Amino acid sequence: MGGLVGLSDSNKVNPMPKVAYENELADLQLALVRFQQAAMASGEKVVIVFEGRDAAGKDGAIKRIIEHLSIRNTRVVALPKPSDRERSQWYFQRYIAHLPAAGELVIFNRSWYNRGGVEPVMGFCTPLEHQQFLTDVPVFETMLAQSQVQLVKLWIDISKNEQAKRLDDRRTNPLKALKLSPLDAEAQARWSDYSDARDEMLTASHTVTAPWTCIRGDDKPAARINILRLLVHRLAPKSIAKQVAPPDTAVVFPFEVSALSDGRLER
Repeated sequence: MGGLVGLSDSNKVNPMPKVAYENELADLQLALVRFQQAAMASGEKVVIVFEGRDAAGKDGAIKRIIEHLSIRNTRVVALPKPSDRERSQWYFQRYIAHLPAAGELVIFNRSWYNRGGVEPVMGFCTPLEHQQFLTDVPVFETMLAQSQVQLVKLWIDISKNEQAKRLDDRRTNPLKALKLSPLDAEAQARWSDYSDARDEMLTASHTVTAPWTCIRGDDKPAARINILRLLVHRLAPKSIAKQVAPPDTAVVFPFEVSALSDGRLER
C-alpha cells in the first residue's frame, strides 16, 4: 500500500484508481477492527473530533471508519443546537455526558468546537463567550488527557469552489436531502469570516497535549484513505500500524501557524 501521488501545481491530488481505493479501504478497515479489539481488551478510551467547513466530508469519512466496528463500543455524537437549559450550563457540560468509558470509541461529528467556528460567525454566542472558550478549551482537553482519554482532533479543509459544488449537489440530489441545513446558504457568503474563525481557533487550541491534524479534503477518496491511515498509526498497537502505509504528507499534515499563510489551508 503505497502513498498517494503528491500535489500538483493546482493543489490537487492525482486521483486514486477505484480498485486500489477499495482494496486499501478494506485493509484499513480491518486494521481498525483489530485496533478496536485491542482497545476493548486494554480498556482504552478514545475520542475523535471531526471539524471542518460545511460539506468538507466529515460524514463520509466517519461512515468508513465505523462501518465494521462494534456497535456497542462505538458511538457517533452529532448534537443538535442546545436547549435553553443547556445554554445556561457550563459550556462543556453537555459534551462530557458523551465521553467514552473503558474500551469505547466516541466520534464527535462537530464538537465543542462549534463555539470556535459556527457560533461566533453566526452570532450564536457573544464575543466574550467565544474568547472564554478559546481560553478554556486547552485546559479542558488537558483534563481529558490526564484522565487517560486519547484525543484525536481532525480539521478537514476544502476549497471554496469545491464547497460550492458539494452544496449545490445537496440541493439537487434528493438522496442528500437530509444533509441540507439552513446554515448551508451562509457557508459561501461568510467564507472569509469562517476562515478567520478557523485560524483563531486552530492557533489557540493546538497544543502539545491535544494537537490538530489537517487534511486536504477536495479529493474525497484520498482524504478518507489518509484519515484511516492516520488513525491506525495514531491509535493502534505498533504490530498493527506497521502493516499500514503512513499518511500521505501531501494530504495530511500537522497544524502549524505557517499553514495559515503558505497555502496549505484554504482562504
